[in-house]
Amino acid sequence: MENFIFQNPTKLIFGKGMIARLAKEIPAGKRVMVTFGGGSVRTNGVYEQVKEALKDFETVEFWGIESNPKVETLREAIRLGKEKKVDFLLAVGGGSVIDGTKLIAAGLLYDGDAWDLVLKGVCRNAVPLAAVSTLPATGSEMNNGAVISRKETAEKFAFHSFNPVFSILDPTVTFTLPKWQVACGIADTFVHVMEQYMTRPGQSRLMDRWAEGIVRSLVEIAPSIMENQKDYDKMADFMLCATMGLNHFIAMGVCEDWATHMIGHELTALHGLTHGATLAIVLPGLWRTLKQKKMAKLVQLGERVWGICDGSDEERADRTIEETEAFFRSLGLPTRLGDAQIGDDTILEIERRFMKRNVSLGEDGDVTAEVARRILENCK
Repeated sequence: MENFIFQNPTKLIFGKGMIARLAKEIPAGKRVMVTFGGGSVRTNGVYEQVKEALKDFETVEFWGIESNPKVETLREAIRLGKEKKVDFLLAVGGGSVIDGTKLIAAGLLYDGDAWDLVLKGVCRNAVPLAAVSTLPATGSEMNNGAVISRKETAEKFAFHSFNPVFSILDPTVTFTLPKWQVACGIADTFVHVMEQYMTRPGQSRLMDRWAEGIVRSLVEIAPSIMENQKDYDKMADFMLCATMGLNHFIAMGVCEDWATHMIGHELTALHGLTHGATLAIVLPGLWRTLKQKKMAKLVQLGERVWGICDGSDEERADRTIEETEAFFRSLGLPTRLGDAQIGDDTILEIERRFMKRNVSLGEDGDVTAEVARRILENCK
């Protein structure tokens, strides 16, 4: 196991009716900007719960943070927040709203353009924020990461700032989510875990078992929640799986990959494809390309999650990849570039971008632009 320092400062508030605790958790006297995406929170009851909880606070609302939050939109929120002298932020929505609010929090204390902060990758100064999560997927409610897009240049980059001070997760708010969003959230959670798990074998028995427990839970509950999203206990499991999948617990002492995400971000930037859907396409292709390198962990995953115990290591690895791809297809997600009408021009553009940036992805930094091209070719 590698050396590590672990700290997660986010207070997790979980369960039915917990949105009402906002009044107790936000410090008195704060001027609060509440950020939203579209209008779904008006129809699922979340908006009214938030408004009631914050009735004694001075608030300003900002609406319209889109999926794959765009810096062009977030600049407007930063302008409004500075004008209103906001000193606390509350993100109400899915991972995109929370991600975007992290950049707003940093931008409120920055004199330049917010895109500068994204390009720097790390910000050490921000207004405190909290979250009411309405879509299990990104884990943004309990980590310091965000991914921000720029429409002007069709770019999408990761950015790190501060964890939410607290996050509220009420599984009942997921009951009315569109099935596509649920499916993409399951895939996103699955791949988050794999980015921390599918690397070198033998680093930590504990981290391996923890990661396998999350993906086994996802595989077990996925058919049920795709059929019936109003099963509170199963949606609660899903919501907690998404949070635990990327709050850095399962990364303690182990190396990480993240090449699938970086390639997937380019597919989103160029085509607008939902993040979870890009991951369902790229992950099996990456495993096919790097099968020999990842053989031991593929065999281990196959045995412990898919029950694949017979055959040679090569055969077991192949079946693990096939089972994973079939799982994504069972959710109604694309698993090949052709499913999303993405062709060779995109592959070459991503290779060109990666060459220009001199990228070196993966746990060993050996996923270069050329390897990324081969991965995408194995996604056709």
